Order: sequence, then C-alpha cells, then structure tokens
Amino acid sequence: MAKNRPPHDRGPSQRQLRVGELIRRTLSDVLNQGDIHDPDLNRLSITVSEVRTSPDLKIATAYVLPLGGGNREEAIQCLARNKGELKRALSKQTELKFTPDLRFLIDETFDRLDETRELFAREEVRRDVDGET
Repeated sequence: MAKNRPPHDRGPSQRQLRVGELIRRTLSDVLNQGDIHDPDLNRLSITVSEVRTSPDLKIATAYVLPLGGGNREEAIQCLARNKGELKRALSKQTELKFTPDLRFLIDETFDRLDETRELFAREEVRRDVDGET
C-alpha cells in the first residue's frame, strides 16, 4: 500500500536512515576528537543530534547544538567554514561510495521541549490532563 503513495508522502528510506546515522556518529567523533585544524571550532563542544540525507544521498543536513545552547551562530559559521575538512574526514572514516555535501542547522528540538514543559506546567493544562473538573 505504501508504494502507491507519492514520494513526498513517504518518510526516509532505511538506506537514508542508515547513512544518516553513520554520518551523525562519524561527525560526532571527528568533532569530539578535535581533528579539525580550527581552534575556534575545537573550543566549542557541539552535539550532532541528527543527520537527514536527501533521497539521492547527495546532501546531508546535520542538526547540531553547541553545549549549553549558546554560541549558535558561531557554531554554524565554524562548521560551514570547515565543511571541506569535515567532508574529507567523513570520506576517510566511512565506506560510502560518495560523500554527501554537508549542511548544518541548529537543532530546535530542545527549545520545543522546554516550551512543552512550560505548557504542561500551566494550571489549566495540568487540570485537564489530570482529569479534574
């Protein structure tokens, strides 16, 4: 049944998920080891929470967040500036036939999590969730 849906309605394929996770782990290792020759990047502690790949695996978008959530723009700029070196490190450490072009975005998941906690902490929401009248 899922094969009859248009391509834009489907989620990522197993291959996209596997490659995304491989890239996520490898990028995390490279950033944690400080293998990139940029002192600005090496002084930042950056979490790579997710990597999504395009269906043709030519583009990989890494969702990142600096430790503590600060210096977001600086982290994106440092990563973008060192994109070529990060791509080379990926190609050396993975067995991918082609290394995808890297894009970096701030992971907004943690911000949404805080908003959700605040919402559930509100009295009228707690009352509704607890089933009180």
